[in-house]
Amino acid sequence: MLLHFYKYQATGNDFIIIDCNEHFIDFNNEKLIQQLCNRHFGIGADGLILFCKHNTYDFEMKYFNSDGKLATMCGNGGRSIVKFAYDKNYIHETCVFLASDGIHKATLTNNNTILLNMQDVQEIKQHCDGFEINTGSPHFVIPIKENIDDINVNNIGKEIRFQNRFKPYGINVNFVHRKDDHIYLRTYERGVENETLSCGTGAVASAIWSCLSKPMGKYSIPIKTMGGVLTVHFDKQDNLYTNIWLEGEAKFVFEGKINLQDVIF
Repeated sequence: MLLHFYKYQATGNDFIIIDCNEHFIDFNNEKLIQQLCNRHFGIGADGLILFCKHNTYDFEMKYFNSDGKLATMCGNGGRSIVKFAYDKNYIHETCVFLASDGIHKATLTNNNTILLNMQDVQEIKQHCDGFEINTGSPHFVIPIKENIDDINVNNIGKEIRFQNRFKPYGINVNFVHRKDDHIYLRTYERGVENETLSCGTGAVASAIWSCLSKPMGKYSIPIKTMGGVLTVHFDKQDNLYTNIWLEGEAKFVFEGKINLQDVIF
């Protein structure tokens, strides 16, 4: 079987998108998704997204990490699938879609920038070494005072990601450094089991962390990732964070066809 795929990236976080209007893919086949995401034997990506029809919303997004498992919300993946839907003329400049954590609104501007509405955040758990914040996916935010470029993200992130306190599902680990008006972010992503160039839900968690001690009000926080700059907008009301929007570019990379018999070993 020849599988028609589309490749998109959002600040370096890259995704294979499969249009379920064109194909049915067995999303219970973890091995297939692993091989498609493999950068040596497949297409290569941090994750795979299924674009699915929905009777109520413009579409449904089903996201899988590169380990082949159905995953929680992906902010960069959400912005990528919105750009895909727009490129395919499934939507206009605005849309409403369903993801694993609920309903999301999105707006696309004329310069490939997508504003993605994220879920409200209320519960923030402080640990002795960081902050646990769920932004559609669970994140652990670790403030770094020294040069963030010197952090061994893979080694430290992997060790924390599998700690007993975060069982049974584990957690994404974010290393954040505040400098001037920017937050510098590096993320170890569970399911990818590696550092990625960017993480959208991690950027939201880091932006909220940066305002924990600030007064109530409206905030726009630029987040510098390895793959580019994201901006997180939100309203802070006591310990409740609402009207959260993740802003950044998403771009088409290429499309192609791959013979599934060639990627299943």
